[in-house]
Amino acid sequence: MNTPPPQEPENPRDLVGIGIGPFNLSLAALAHPLTDFDAVFYEQRPAFDWHPGLLIDGTTLQVPFMADLVTLADPANPWSFLNYLKTRDRLFPFYFAERFHIQRAEYDAYCRWVSENIPGLRFAHQVDAVRWNPDHDLFEIDHTRLDSSGEAAALGRTYARNVALGVGTAPHVPDPLKPLVEARGVPVIHAADYLRERDRLLAAHHITVVGAGQSGAEIFLDLLQARPVGHERIHWLARTDAFAPMEYSKLGLEHFTPDYTRYFHALAESTRDRLVAAQWQLHKGIGADTLAAIHDELYRRTLHGGWPDAVLTPGVLVRTAGRIASTRIELHLEHIQQGTRSRLSTDAVVLATGYRERPLDRMIAGLEPYIRRDNSERPCVDDRFRLVLDPAVTGSVHVQNAGLHAHGVGTPDLGLAAWRSATILNHLTGKNPYPLPDRTAFTTFGLAQHQALQVPSARRPRTLLPLVER
Repeated sequence: MNTPPPQEPENPRDLVGIGIGPFNLSLAALAHPLTDFDAVFYEQRPAFDWHPGLLIDGTTLQVPFMADLVTLADPANPWSFLNYLKTRDRLFPFYFAERFHIQRAEYDAYCRWVSENIPGLRFAHQVDAVRWNPDHDLFEIDHTRLDSSGEAAALGRTYARNVALGVGTAPHVPDPLKPLVEARGVPVIHAADYLRERDRLLAAHHITVVGAGQSGAEIFLDLLQARPVGHERIHWLARTDAFAPMEYSKLGLEHFTPDYTRYFHALAESTRDRLVAAQWQLHKGIGADTLAAIHDELYRRTLHGGWPDAVLTPGVLVRTAGRIASTRIELHLEHIQQGTRSRLSTDAVVLATGYRERPLDRMIAGLEPYIRRDNSERPCVDDRFRLVLDPAVTGSVHVQNAGLHAHGVGTPDLGLAAWRSATILNHLTGKNPYPLPDRTAFTTFGLAQHQALQVPSARRPRTLLPLVER
C-alpha cells in the first residue's frame, strides 16, 4: 500500500465534501462554476449509485423534474436535468412526453452523468477521520484510496477550511428481524436489495411485504403483476393505520419550502420532535397513482370471478420472527387496534421498513469535544445547516440530510437540495453567488411579530393616468 506525502496545510481546500449522493452532488454542481472556490468530494463507492435495488421499471420520482441538482437555485446552470437531456438529443421527446415526474432510472442516469463530468469528485476514497487542527485553524481529513477490489491502496490527508457531510441514509431493519436478514437460507431482505433478489423472491411459494411507504407499495405491485392470476400468494402488512396516500395538495406541499424549513428550525426542540412524528404522511405516504395502480391490478384479477390470493392488512406490528426448520419464516403479529395476536408462515420477506440517517459519531469522533448537542444528545444544527461547534473552531461543518430533527420533513426531500446547497455556498463564499428568494410559500407559518407581508414592488399594479382628450 502506497502512502503519498500528505497535503500541506499551507494549501488547504475551501471545502471537503464527504459522501457523493444527490445532496453533495448538488453542492458539487453548484460549486463547479465558482472559479475561486476550491472543493473536493470523497466517496468510498467506486461510482455514483442511487438506490439501485429500487429502480423498478416504470417507477417515478415523487417530486417534479425541476427538483434536480441545480435548477431551483440556478436554472441556467449547465448541470441541470434539461441540459442533460440536451446533451442526449432528447429534449423534443421529453417535451412531447409531457412528464413532470421522471422515472427513477432516468434520475439515476442524470446524476451519473453529472458525477462523471464534474472534476473534483474522488470515488473509491474512504474517509477515515475528521479532526480539527487548532495549530493551523483547519480540518484534517484522513482518507484511504481503495483499489478495484475494495482493498486499501493508498493513504492520504487533506486539509480544509470547511467540511460538508453528505453520507446519506442506511437501510433500517427492525430489531426482531435482524437475525433473519443476517442468516442464510430463506430470503429475508431489505427493499434496498429488491431488484437483486427479485428472481429469488418470485420463486418463493408465498411472499410477505412489510411496510406501507412508497417502496413497499411499488414492490407489492411489482410482485403482484408478476404472479399468476389466482395464485398470487402475497401478504402486505403495514404498521400504519391505513395504506395512506401521501399528502400532495398544493398548500400541503409548501411544507417543503425554505419558508417552512426556517419556521420549523425556529421552534422549540420538543415541538419539532412532536411535529416530525405527526407529519409522516407528508413524506412517508404512498403516491395516489401507485395506490390506484394497485387497486386496478387487484380489480383486474376479479374479472372472471373470485378474488386474488393477496392479503392487505394495515395496523399490524411484527413483534418477533423466527425460522421454521430451514425453509420457512414465521412472523408473530399483533394488530394494534384490536389488540389481537396471530402468526403468519411465509417463504420470503421483503422489509420495506425505510431508511435512517447514518450515525456520524464514528466519522466525526475527532470533533466530539467541540460539538454542541440538544436535550436528546443529537448534534445541534443551525439555520445554515452547520453543526454548532465550540467558537474555537473557526471552520464550518455542514450536514446534508442529517438534520430531520432540526429542519423538518424537507430534510430528505430532493426539492430542497439546490436551495440548501446554494445556502451553504453563499455562506462559505461570503459573496452570495446564488441569490435566493425571501419568500417561497403562500402560507404564512406562524405569527411573527412586526411581520408585514407586502406584494413585491415589481408586482404592484401600476397607477394608470387618466385619459385626456385633446
